[in-house]
Amino acid sequence: MSKSISQGKISSVGAQVPCDGTADNCRFVLELKTVKEELVGLNALVRTDELTGLFNFRHFQHSIDLEMERARRSGHSVSLLMLDLDHFKALNDRWGHECGNFTLKQVSRIIQNALRRLDIPCRYGGEEFAIILPDTSLHAAINLANRLRQSIAEAELVYDEELIKVTASIGVDVFAPNDKDDVPRFVARTDAWLYAAKQAGRNRVHHMREREETHVSKEERDFLLEDF
Repeated sequence: MSKSISQGKISSVGAQVPCDGTADNCRFVLELKTVKEELVGLNALVRTDELTGLFNFRHFQHSIDLEMERARRSGHSVSLLMLDLDHFKALNDRWGHECGNFTLKQVSRIIQNALRRLDIPCRYGGEEFAIILPDTSLHAAINLANRLRQSIAEAELVYDEELIKVTASIGVDVFAPNDKDDVPRFVARTDAWLYAAKQAGRNRVHHMREREETHVSKEERDFLLEDF
């Protein structure tokens, strides 16, 4: 091994700088950063539907359970939308599966653009989507569902120079903090409203009957009671 002398100190050429776990050039730190980045990527793959970029069914199951529990504890409702594209099999039969995949991607973008960052859009399976809306009343969820239905119906999707038109049927329900249903029951309730929308002629929104809801935040409540 060759050595060099500089200012009275001897150093070995090519010797590695001791690693204290903080230096950017430390091999172990760089390897740890790489592993962390790979884990982030794998976590995204586990949660994400590859075709649409929305969350997948597995993430939906985890999230709906979590949000229902959060609703019980916080006193805030969580709403659920079940959305299904109408006559999707006929679209696939006429234009082919690649066109079907294109349509699913475009509808997914419409859904994403209509939501808040805290909302959880998922591909439930095939051409069906589930959208979890934390801290959302039934009335607000119905309004969103109607906007989504209209946006999808009015979208002009062009595939291979052909105009593709598609519509969606949507079921809406809400889980209030005092509700006793578990996840399967809540999902089944919402799915039943979707089925009702299909039976009623498609391209429409069906939902449970709206109840009068009042919601006062903790800050508003404290303000109203401060003089008592």
